[in-house]
Amino acid sequence: MNVLVIHGPNLNLLGTREPQTYGTQTLDDVDARIAREAAELGMTVRCVQHNSEGAIVDELHAARGNVDGIAINPGAYTHYAYAIRDAIAAIAVPTVEVHLSNTSAREEFRRTSIVAPVCLGTVAGFGIESYALALRALAASHARKPV
Repeated sequence: MNVLVIHGPNLNLLGTREPQTYGTQTLDDVDARIAREAAELGMTVRCVQHNSEGAIVDELHAARGNVDGIAINPGAYTHYAYAIRDAIAAIAVPTVEVHLSNTSAREEFRRTSIVAPVCLGTVAGFGIESYALALRALAASHARKPV
């Protein structure tokens, strides 16, 4: 199984950005945890990080036909980036939305995801483990897929 992980805006600042909310682990730490989980699951994984909405849309378009699944943390784009939502819907690649924090327990504006309805599901609130859980969800979904 070939998986793309997309980290959205400001995730390059992990480790120093609001550690009380996002923890002290860096994006490199997150990617290392993803790599360990992917190896355990027998997946090939590529991780990218983009701060701009257009770059994320381009990454999603390029994934079409080239990956078996996507884990995406759209960051703040979760709440208003219709172009990302539409790209996920258009490419028809199984996608899991990922968040480090529990967005449902945060500010009111963070409680609504426009991305979630076009994803298999959402994993949120488990810190760095949210990504590992998303990979497991993609693997399980892939295993159920009819041949």
